[in-house]
Amino acid sequence: MIDKVRSARRNVPSVSVNYARNGASTKANALGMRPMQERAHEKRGEQYLLIKSPPASGKSRALMFVALDKLANQGLKQAIIVVPEKSIGASFNDEPLSKYGFWADWHVEPKWNLCNAPGNDNGGKVKSLGAFIESQDQVLVCTHATFRFAVDAFGVEAFDDRLIAVDEFHHVSSSPDNKLGAQLGQFMARGRTHIVAMTGSYFRGDAEAVLAPIDEAKFDTVTYTYYEQLNGYEYLKRLDIGYFFYSGPYVDDILKVLDPAEKTIIHIPNVNSRESTKDKIKEVEHIIQALGEWEGTDAATGFQLVKLADGRVLRIADLVDDDAGKRDRVSAALKDPAHKHNRDHVDIIIALGMAKEGFDWIWCEHALTVGYRASLTEIVQIIGRATRDAPGKTHARFTNLIAQPDATEQAVTEATNDTLKAIAASLLMEQVLAPRFEFKPKNPENLPAPGFDYGDGGYNPDKCNVGFNGQAGYFQIEIKGLTEPKSKEAARICVEDLNEVIAAFVQDKPAIERGLFDEELVPEELTQVRMGKIIKDKYPELDADDQEAVRQHAIAALNLVQQAKQLVTESGSTSTNDPSPNTALIDGVRRLAMDVRELDIDLIDRINPFGEAYAILAKAMSEESLKQVAAAISAKRTSITPEDAVVIAKRAVEFKKERGRVPSVTSSDAYEKHLAEGAAAFMRFRADGRYAQL
Repeated sequence: MIDKVRSARRNVPSVSVNYARNGASTKANALGMRPMQERAHEKRGEQYLLIKSPPASGKSRALMFVALDKLANQGLKQAIIVVPEKSIGASFNDEPLSKYGFWADWHVEPKWNLCNAPGNDNGGKVKSLGAFIESQDQVLVCTHATFRFAVDAFGVEAFDDRLIAVDEFHHVSSSPDNKLGAQLGQFMARGRTHIVAMTGSYFRGDAEAVLAPIDEAKFDTVTYTYYEQLNGYEYLKRLDIGYFFYSGPYVDDILKVLDPAEKTIIHIPNVNSRESTKDKIKEVEHIIQALGEWEGTDAATGFQLVKLADGRVLRIADLVDDDAGKRDRVSAALKDPAHKHNRDHVDIIIALGMAKEGFDWIWCEHALTVGYRASLTEIVQIIGRATRDAPGKTHARFTNLIAQPDATEQAVTEATNDTLKAIAASLLMEQVLAPRFEFKPKNPENLPAPGFDYGDGGYNPDKCNVGFNGQAGYFQIEIKGLTEPKSKEAARICVEDLNEVIAAFVQDKPAIERGLFDEELVPEELTQVRMGKIIKDKYPELDADDQEAVRQHAIAALNLVQQAKQLVTESGSTSTNDPSPNTALIDGVRRLAMDVRELDIDLIDRINPFGEAYAILAKAMSEESLKQVAAAISAKRTSITPEDAVVIAKRAVEFKKERGRVPSVTSSDAYEKHLAEGAAAFMRFRADGRYAQL
């Protein structure tokens, strides 16, 4: 799974995943629906529907199919499509769906696409939305902001018997400060509207819940994974995700990872970030000058023309320029539908706040981002710009340029923070790009599931089996001692939301810091205590047994990906030039299951999930820089907290029940010693009057 990806300029330590290219995700059925769209259409009768699906999988058209059915067959009066920014409104332009087999076409009257209307969100557009509600027309498109102001102006009752479709749903959160999230809660409490929510991110990047658990439980979910999407492409077969640490101004090092032969989107850093030189215009000029000789501006598009040393002329779109007229001309040229399928229209796009979610340039092969982004969601969205399928495009990559620590303490602290975030994104993306997991407790009465391949020896009732369904992109893994979820909600989380749980865990800085740099770490302190606390906080409505079931499923998914990758790396069975479908993860999981007598949850809990992340980090950074990061983290290492002591003490009680004795502080087993120390800390906290509530 891990190898070094060779760019034209510099090796970048990267995660590399290959796919089979079976063409499944691009094939349409008799109604013109691709697989994800068909899956969503099957649930068109649900009042609340959540579609989790990667960029370019066709969420906009999936909504069209669902909305048309609700308007024609389910008694709804109108559909209101809500998008985060005006440019995304174009995704819902007219579509001749009947041309491909559907029974109706999608049509939006021009006056009701408020993303194209002049004026601000809290003014004429709100009045227009009010006029639409009073009209006989059926479809309106507007921004999140316009919709929020309209709900304030007209009240939730005005939207009864209507469909509200929220695109890029990760912009919503359950926080009281999030207006749209609060309004959706009001709509659901009233129960008179239908809601379709769509997102390509699976989770928010700030660890805030998208909806309150009681509201989220009302949604039926359609999940279409990155694995299904990329495995089903016709052309793109490989995706690389790498990190490059630079010193000095980033513009001096950018050509070490930028290959002019690749179609590239460069996201330069925010002017307030540490990586910025504080002059974004000069940064763009420096990149252009480093590439070659400037030869003027194309009159029709506004693209910069740059001649390379080999004589080839690059067409560079500058979306950073403060001149709104110039920037709008370039932006319009990029969106020109006449050039959507023209690979030679543009070569490099340089952007700051643009060209992220909803931006569609199918030819992008390299998403090159300078400086770590504030949220994992933004990273996923940027990676999504490069994961479009296009003729002749066999590989894509994401590279994140991050500043190395230098001698000053403040810079080391900031660089360490960015490094930890990068590791979090890397771990999460490996999880997101893998097939889905279905875990089963190992029981003697288990039988092989239809459609699953259990390897050369087939299903063995005496061992923990690992089956793989290539068509569905599913692992089925038997684990001894696994706790099964009891409630419907816990079962849903274990199937649909493991990536959200893992996202919360890998964004937990104490977990990453200790997992990477604490040589005395007992892995169970992370896998049981930290993960247990995160799940308890995230899903307080679940009882203790269901919280434990979710914890075990999440840790199993995270650790199996990491261990499988490590096993394959050690065996050297992955080649960057191997054109065959990548079975490395499948083979690695099978090896892990077969190398031990029985795959059990205790074994999985004893694996440090950050071990492979450290290996990547060691390849990407100099030894001196790595030592500086380790020192910065070690300097603030903390002892057991009262909250952790409670969790560890509960584990100690379980230990006593299982073994008939209390854990010993002098034990040679590190985990038993950790339990004893945690139980002792718990008793000290209980004796301290300040912690009497424990």
